[in-house]
Amino acid sequence: MKSILRIGSGSAYAEDDIIPAIDLVEKGDLDYICFDSLAERTLALAHQRKSSNPQVGYDLRLEELVKTFAPYVANGKLKVIGNMGAANPIAAVEKAMEICKKASITGVQFAAITGDDISDKIESLDPILWETGEHLSQLNGKVVCANAYTGVEGIVKALNQGANFIIGGRLADPSLYVAPMIHEFGWSMDDWDKIGRGTLIAHILECGTHVTGGNFADPPYRMVPDLDNLGLPIAEIESSGNAIITKLEGTGGMVSEETVKTQIVYEVHDPERYVTPDVTCNMRYAEVKEEAKDRVLVTGATGEKHPENLKVMVGVLEGYIGEGEVSFAGPGATERAKLSREVLRKRINQRYGDMLEELRIDIIGLDSIHASASTLPNEELFDVRVRVAARTKDKKIAEAIGKEVEWQFFGPSGGGGFRKYIREVLTMYSTLVPRNEFKYDVLVKEV
Repeated sequence: MKSILRIGSGSAYAEDDIIPAIDLVEKGDLDYICFDSLAERTLALAHQRKSSNPQVGYDLRLEELVKTFAPYVANGKLKVIGNMGAANPIAAVEKAMEICKKASITGVQFAAITGDDISDKIESLDPILWETGEHLSQLNGKVVCANAYTGVEGIVKALNQGANFIIGGRLADPSLYVAPMIHEFGWSMDDWDKIGRGTLIAHILECGTHVTGGNFADPPYRMVPDLDNLGLPIAEIESSGNAIITKLEGTGGMVSEETVKTQIVYEVHDPERYVTPDVTCNMRYAEVKEEAKDRVLVTGATGEKHPENLKVMVGVLEGYIGEGEVSFAGPGATERAKLSREVLRKRINQRYGDMLEELRIDIIGLDSIHASASTLPNEELFDVRVRVAARTKDKKIAEAIGKEVEWQFFGPSGGGGFRKYIREVLTMYSTLVPRNEFKYDVLVKEV
């Protein structure tokens, strides 16, 4: 059993910068590096790719991740865990093995974890959706995916079978980090206090550069050095579940009591009941203490039994969004933009109003975020942009919205920089499904 486990955060989302992760594995003396590659929409888009080609549906960065990090795994000094399998973990492992064979990389034991995807039975379960308070069957759209946030079980099983490059589907963000703690320290799966402490550390790591200052800078009140070279965090974890949070020397950003506390409260509704698939974590009495520059000790979290239901994200296709944008600049830009907004609202409502489910017209730079609650600017704005977005079931109507904006070329005066596009509306709904509806399978293959 290790006395100190070193885990690095490799990414916080699917398009994260890979260069700081390379720095971590080269200089960080890590035991594990974990890659969170999913958000709700990222997973749904992966399902769309899979529906067109059953051999894809995994992280678009998979080849880059495997080529970059498999050599470190092959030399026995590192293990990789990630949810880069997205909608298709088995295909991801097959692709990863193919990449390794072409690059003559050997000694990597890949594991595919499945079981989070219940797309085939979510409609028969017909759960109540949080956002609507109604059953799934009461929606009009087409269900394209349903994935649960799953916990450590599959990862621990894969590690016990000798896997060193683990690829899952919708593995919950903190579970990526808690699983190696359980495996390396020999924790019981129902040692709720240790898993609770481990979950707090995992929550600190899971958003990557947030805790090294990326979610902290707010000049002139909160200054963060060298944001252009922001480093990813490392946790030095004790068998108790307490840990030091740090980063590589020479990288930008900082790790302080303030940055750690900022991340602890991020996306946490109730610090006494932070619910994950593995535990209900209580952060209320956690302590954060800066021991040295860029070294912060985190202790004191506890835990209670995991929930009996798992959160499931259900993706539903609900039509199209048509968008268009046009800019106005120079003296009178704001008034011309307001006139453009009024003209567009009248034309669109007259021509397509009955076929739209939602219409929004904003002036970017003036009221696009706070709408009518926006305060009036102290000075005249010389650079604003009108944005129109409409939601509809009809693709042709969505296309017409962009054309309406483009026709603003003929009035008011001075409009330019037109942009138009459409996209499918892929709405993600939340629900709960009993955890006994899920069975996790682990497939281990060596290359």
